[in-house]
Amino acid sequence: MELTHDIMYQASLDKDISFEGIFYTAVKTTGIFCRPSCTARKPKKENVEFFKTAKDCITKGYRPCKVCCPLEKLNETPAYIRQLIDELGKDPGIKFKDYDLVKRGIEPNKVRRWFLKNHGLTFQAYQRMFRINSAFKKIKNGGSVTETAFNSGFDSLSGFGDSFKNIFGVSPKNSKAKMVIDFSRIETPLGTMCACAVDEGICLLEFTDRRMLETELKSLSKSLNATIIQGDNLHFSTLAHQLSEYFSGNRSEFTVPMVTPGTLFQNKVWQTLQQIPFGTTTSYGELADKISNPTAVRAVANANGMNKIAILIPCHRVIGTDGKLTGYGGGLWRKQYLLELEQLNR
Repeated sequence: MELTHDIMYQASLDKDISFEGIFYTAVKTTGIFCRPSCTARKPKKENVEFFKTAKDCITKGYRPCKVCCPLEKLNETPAYIRQLIDELGKDPGIKFKDYDLVKRGIEPNKVRRWFLKNHGLTFQAYQRMFRINSAFKKIKNGGSVTETAFNSGFDSLSGFGDSFKNIFGVSPKNSKAKMVIDFSRIETPLGTMCACAVDEGICLLEFTDRRMLETELKSLSKSLNATIIQGDNLHFSTLAHQLSEYFSGNRSEFTVPMVTPGTLFQNKVWQTLQQIPFGTTTSYGELADKISNPTAVRAVANANGMNKIAILIPCHRVIGTDGKLTGYGGGLWRKQYLLELEQLNR
């Protein structure tokens, strides 16, 4: 598809995130340039021009928009938020109040808005969830309920018990049969990704702007009969390290363990996807041939789309029979980036 002025203008009107990374919108009357998905008020068509890169916009004298921040990685977690989350990871019992944020020069309402937008809950609620997750694991490993409650920052056993039951549906004493799926965010050059993990390995890795993300999280929770909750997991650090190596061109395959709830057919497709050599591509038809079921092209495509672990299970390496890029949950611009990255580092 040729990117005409009309197509790009309509994409900006629609705030279409699938065009991220493909072009930037520059407004002649304000001297500002934006992402295609910017939520700011849209200018008239005659007042807009489009550029391929942010550098081109700056060279032409345009300034970055303060609403969509086109010079930042898409959905990137701000440094001050990462610092808060890192400190919570080291000490889940810590309590950040508005006063503490102000002392650090951080506007509490800004923190609140960020957590509401990205996690669907306030920072105070996020902290409680993080403390409860930590407490759950300590109790499951044999820790005392009373000691765990107070070490996790709760002021009373009754308050701890109520919070615990609200999340897990059972009291702390009856929680050993319950399962938790840990949830975290990981920064990449293509934007922020959310990761889920259990003791056995990574069970979800998706870009935070994926449209089906909420549905995938609900499906994962149901499949594993577990509660998804913000918290740390030993596999997250390994995943972040290996993703960093991958994007810097120093890793072609991943060793972090994975858990893939799904049907036998879906898992067969996902295992076959992992056998596609780094830096190469295949078609749905060729993928069907590899699993000895050449008539199951549509079923293979559906299984490919149901993959919940992006990049590690490389569904981005599947293209159309005609060699063109086909749909990708993270957006075609990301698919193109990943394929070019791998071809460059073969």
